[in-house]
Amino acid sequence: MVVSVFDKNTLYYGDNLEVLRKHLPSNCIDLIYLDPPFNSKADYNVLFKEQTGEQSTAQIQAFSDFWHWDIQAKHAYDYLATQAPSQVGDLVTSLYGFLGKNDMFAYLVMMGERLLELHRVLKPIGSLYLHCDTTASHYLRLLLDGIFGLENFRNEIIWKRFNFHADAKRFGRVTDRLLFYSKTNDYKFRRQMTPYKKAYIDAKFTYKDENGRRFRLSDLNPPNERGPIYEFHGVTRAWRCTKEKMLELEKHGRIYTKSKIPQIKRYLDELEARGGGAVHEIWDDIPSVNSMAKERLGYPTQKPIQLLERIIKASSDEGDWILDPFCGCGTAIVAAEKLHRHWIGIDITFLAVNLVKGRLKDSFPTATFTVEGEPRDLGAARALAQNRYQFQWWVLYLIDAVPVGSTIAKPREGKKADRTIETKLM
Repeated sequence: MVVSVFDKNTLYYGDNLEVLRKHLPSNCIDLIYLDPPFNSKADYNVLFKEQTGEQSTAQIQAFSDFWHWDIQAKHAYDYLATQAPSQVGDLVTSLYGFLGKNDMFAYLVMMGERLLELHRVLKPIGSLYLHCDTTASHYLRLLLDGIFGLENFRNEIIWKRFNFHADAKRFGRVTDRLLFYSKTNDYKFRRQMTPYKKAYIDAKFTYKDENGRRFRLSDLNPPNERGPIYEFHGVTRAWRCTKEKMLELEKHGRIYTKSKIPQIKRYLDELEARGGGAVHEIWDDIPSVNSMAKERLGYPTQKPIQLLERIIKASSDEGDWILDPFCGCGTAIVAAEKLHRHWIGIDITFLAVNLVKGRLKDSFPTATFTVEGEPRDLGAARALAQNRYQFQWWVLYLIDAVPVGSTIAKPREGKKADRTIETKLM
């Protein structure tokens, strides 16, 4: 039975593949952002401390960014090769021939299954942004081309996370990728603006008019060199606008005629009033969440909220439904709530689910949402206890506590530490 997602904002604990198949109907989501594990061969864990203060070998695993070829990966491959659309099956079969039974291919078939479901739940006017690094971005783009269609690729956005990063025997890696696809050619998109940098202003806005207003010059070339042809100030050619419009611009002092070919004046104050310049596909104006950032939670893969706000503003409207199937510490969820969108978040750890719940509680005390997958009776709690660390995270949230060794959540005011957990004073 498929449950409607349109009743309330919902946070799911569980495998996103199962949640997508069981709970989300087709064509119900306006925008998908996903920041899946990058296959970076890293385990992200939170450590308990022993009573002696030493770190314990027991770990609460936030998630494992490490994939192996096993029976589960084989099942995913078989499904894609035999049940997916033919172009996807052919692509995956070719990748299998090239990569073989290794960790990278296991990662790709895991992603392939989920991307098929994400394509299904996306509305025809919807878009998807897949956040990744260069480890597997080229393979993921092939998968997305196969599932969404080459014609629906929009951008490979380069996000510059750091100004400097030293790597041995290669150039420092300072960027991530955002692969932007739409489901069809009829999709929502609103141009985003960013303030001009001082260096750009100094380099480009080199002219001043009689009133001291700074401006730069732009050509009047028509798009694709197709425009009305006429003579203007001794130059006959195709122009961007009609002669009547050109004369009107000149009347208002907007045409610069001292150059060989007339150009149009772009005034700095007018462009700044519009928000600056249009955001392009290189995003170097949003820093990563560093150790001193106010929004930092300590979650290992946390992304800045400004990054998610830009995506949500560009590709959705108020009241739309946003989905993050790997929601982690919930930055996409928080951004969606802040921007008055509805949302659905999914994560496979109670660490993430609890973080999102706490973050929403702190930032939006009146926000309403439901959590699916939490134990609601003794039998469900016993079932969850089969995974003792997930069970511990669930229990710790119930008593408003975090492990001493956790860098994931800072203790709130009014808490102090005992030997194993930090608890709220009553």
